[in-house]
Amino acid sequence: MDKEWTPHAEGTSLYIRPTMIATDAHLGVSASKTYLYYVLLSPSGAYYAAGLAPVGIYVEDSYVRAVRGGIGFAKTGGNYAASILAGVKAKHSGYAQVLWLDGVHQRYIEEVGAMNMMFVYEDKKIVTPVLNGSILPGITRDSVLKLAKKLGLETEEVRMDINDVFADIKAGKITEAFGTGTAAVVSPVNKLCFKGEEVGIGDGGIGKLTMKLYDTLTGIQFGKIDDPMDWIVKVK
Repeated sequence: MDKEWTPHAEGTSLYIRPTMIATDAHLGVSASKTYLYYVLLSPSGAYYAAGLAPVGIYVEDSYVRAVRGGIGFAKTGGNYAASILAGVKAKHSGYAQVLWLDGVHQRYIEEVGAMNMMFVYEDKKIVTPVLNGSILPGITRDSVLKLAKKLGLETEEVRMDINDVFADIKAGKITEAFGTGTAAVVSPVNKLCFKGEEVGIGDGGIGKLTMKLYDTLTGIQFGKIDDPMDWIVKVK
């Protein structure tokens, strides 16, 4: 019924978002007995209108997005509400997104903005924070990890200390970094700022593996290359 909403220009897409709200006829702090489930279809312009470009990230060490045992693992409005103030702070400092740390120790890396975060070690291994209950198990995160293995890369999901990550960047062990999410697919990162210290990642441009993963995943999505993962479903 909504097929005419689907855009066909390069880089555009039809954004599909399942949504659910409570519909009980009263206000109160309790679980609802009735709900409305519906799906939003929204034509989306190209995420990278000016081309794929690396961004700088501000590591937040005061505010907390979510904690384990809460709702950080879910796509809920509350998770994004908690992130807005820190996002404004980061942009005022000249950074595109916020890299969140855990809510207990504030030293272990979680998400970046509304995306999952990944680091490339020595051009051959992708390391990402392990899912712990406060990190969204993103579909693009899962797709990139599976695709990376298919391309012959090592992958690892571990608890990542921001201090160790900074040391690894300075030592040249981390050669690339990027976020993964529905809209951006892959968003390259070329610098991090933590407690007033800024470090550059790689040569400041888009890493080779980041570009390869972006081209391969979007190529599969748009049917430009073969789908070795058997992910594509044709809608007739």
